[in-house]
Amino acid sequence: MVEYHPRIKELPICERPRERLRESGPASLSNTELLAIILRTGTASENVLGLGARVLVRFGGLAGLARASFGELCAERGLGQAKTAQLKAALELGRRLVSTQPVERAVVRSPQDVANLLMADMGLLDQEHLRIVLLNTKNQVISVPEVYRGSVSTSLIRVSEVFREAVRENCPAIIVVHNHPSGDPTPSQEDVQVTEQIVQAGRLLDIEVLDHLIIGQQRYVSLKERGLGFK
Repeated sequence: MVEYHPRIKELPICERPRERLRESGPASLSNTELLAIILRTGTASENVLGLGARVLVRFGGLAGLARASFGELCAERGLGQAKTAQLKAALELGRRLVSTQPVERAVVRSPQDVANLLMADMGLLDQEHLRIVLLNTKNQVISVPEVYRGSVSTSLIRVSEVFREAVRENCPAIIVVHNHPSGDPTPSQEDVQVTEQIVQAGRLLDIEVLDHLIIGQQRYVSLKERGLGFK
């Protein structure tokens, strides 16, 4: 027996994603409905809501879609190059929106504030990146320069690079952030050693290192909260 999937136009108006967005706003829509609006059409055997739901399950949610390559998405039944391009463009716009927030006078009061600023971007990176959150005297974010890309280890870290922008901007405090591409933010012994090295250098430069966050997949760890590397 062939399962019947009604076309979107056959659904009651109150169940159509575009109409629901217009009447109730985008926040009221599920991920499946938002994805359906981006993809626009389904296939002969599957409406666009079914396609959106299947793709989300197949790739493990929005984070999985963002990590998937263009070729992987194109190979999925019902997508193809045009829909994949639409999807990748929408995800990139979302990523860019998040990446602009740290420079818009965000205030850091807790590790969670830093995680909120950077997790959506750094949690999806496929290699290690180390960034420095530069803060002014009111704990407002000045900028978040990237210092290293690749393995973050004591053998590669140069203190002059870590603090260069902080010295240039005359920042009284910084927060160190790097990601674990594995998705597990558990600190390694190397992470603790790097933290100790940076904290000691900050004391010499009279720049307070407030924390070191490790970003994973929708999780983070504050080394300061765990008492690792801060003495």
